[in-house]
Amino acid sequence: MPLIGKNSVESVELSQEQEQLISEAKKIYNLNFNGDVWLGRCIFLSWYCALGNCDFCFRSTQKHKIHFPETARRTKESIYAEAFIAKTLKWKLEFLTGGYGIYSFKDLVEITKTCREILNEKIWLNLGVLSEPQLKEFLPYIEGVVASVETLEPILHKKVAPGKPLLPFEKMLDQAKALGLKRSMTIVLGLGETIDDYKYVNEWIKKHELSRITYYALRPVKDTPYEHGPAPEYVIEWIAKTRIDFPKIEIIIGSAETRIPEINFLLSAGANAFTKIPATKIFGTEGAQQIHEQVKLAGRKFTSELVKLPKVNWAQEVSSIITDENLKNKIILKLEDYQKNRLLKAYKDFKKVDSSNSADSCDSCDD
Repeated sequence: MPLIGKNSVESVELSQEQEQLISEAKKIYNLNFNGDVWLGRCIFLSWYCALGNCDFCFRSTQKHKIHFPETARRTKESIYAEAFIAKTLKWKLEFLTGGYGIYSFKDLVEITKTCREILNEKIWLNLGVLSEPQLKEFLPYIEGVVASVETLEPILHKKVAPGKPLLPFEKMLDQAKALGLKRSMTIVLGLGETIDDYKYVNEWIKKHELSRITYYALRPVKDTPYEHGPAPEYVIEWIAKTRIDFPKIEIIIGSAETRIPEINFLLSAGANAFTKIPATKIFGTEGAQQIHEQVKLAGRKFTSELVKLPKVNWAQEVSSIITDENLKNKIILKLEDYQKNRLLKAYKDFKKVDSSNSADSCDSCDD
C-alpha cells in the first residue's frame, strides 16, 4: 500500500488537561481489566471492493484497475495459513474482513467455519451489512459482527463513505443483538472530524450496546484526498474519553509501524489492544522489540509474540484440523513460505543491518 505524507510519530507531548484525562482513564481501565495487551490481526480476504468509494481507502484507488475481481482475492490456503500463524503467535483475530463482492456467500460461510476451527474459538466478522438470514448462517461460528461505519458525523460520513449508509448497519446491529451476538464498530480518526464529534460515537455505543470499538489512526494513501495522519495526542484523547464513559468496553486502536512511540500512551489512555501493525514485516526486528518495550512502559503485559518464533510442526498442526488432502498440502506449503520468506526473512534482514544487536534470538533462525 503506497503511503504518502506525514504519518510518523516521534514523540508525544500532552497538555496538562490531557494528562489528567489519561490518568482518570487509566484508573478506570485498571479497575476493569487485568492488564493484558494483544496484537489484533485482521485477516483480509481480498484487496478488491465492489463499492470502492470510501475516499480514504486503498481499495478506492484499485477498483478501476481490477477488471476481474476474482483475481484480486486471496486463496483459501493463504487465508487459513494466516489463521494458523496468528494462533501460533497468539495474535488475536480482530475480525475476518474484505471488500464487498469478493466471495460467494457459501464460500464466506465455509471460510468463517474453517477459521473458527483453526483458532478454536468463535470469531468476529466485518463483511459489510449482513441480513438476518445471513447472520443465522454464521451464528455457529461467530462471536460478533462489526459495523464499519468509518465516521458518524452526518455530513462527513456522506462525503467519506457514500456507499455505506448508516441505517442498514443499525438494522444489522439490532438483528445481531436479537440473535445474541456481540456488536462492534470501526471509526477512522483524521478524516476531518473533531473531538466534538465524539458525541456521535458515544450515542452509538449506548444505542447499540456495543461491547467493542476499533479506532484507526488514518494512514494517508496515495491518490486519496488525505496527506496527513492524526496527531497522537488527538487519538489518545478519543481513547481516554471512550474508556472513561464506557469502563468495560473493549478498545482496539489501529496504529502503524511509523507510530510505535505512541503505543505506550494509547494503552495508558485505556486501549486493550492494538492492530494495523505489519506483524510479518517487522517480526523479530527492532520495531518488534520496540513494541514489546512500549507495552512494558505502559505497565502492561504483552500476550502476543513479535520477537521469537516457536518451533512448530506445521504438517502436524494442519493435519489436526484440515482433512482435505489437497487443501492441507497447500496450507502447509504456504506456512513454510510464510516462515521462511516473511517471518524469518524480516529477522535475518534486520540482523544483517544491525549485527551487533543483542536482542533475543528467534528459536528457528539457525535453520
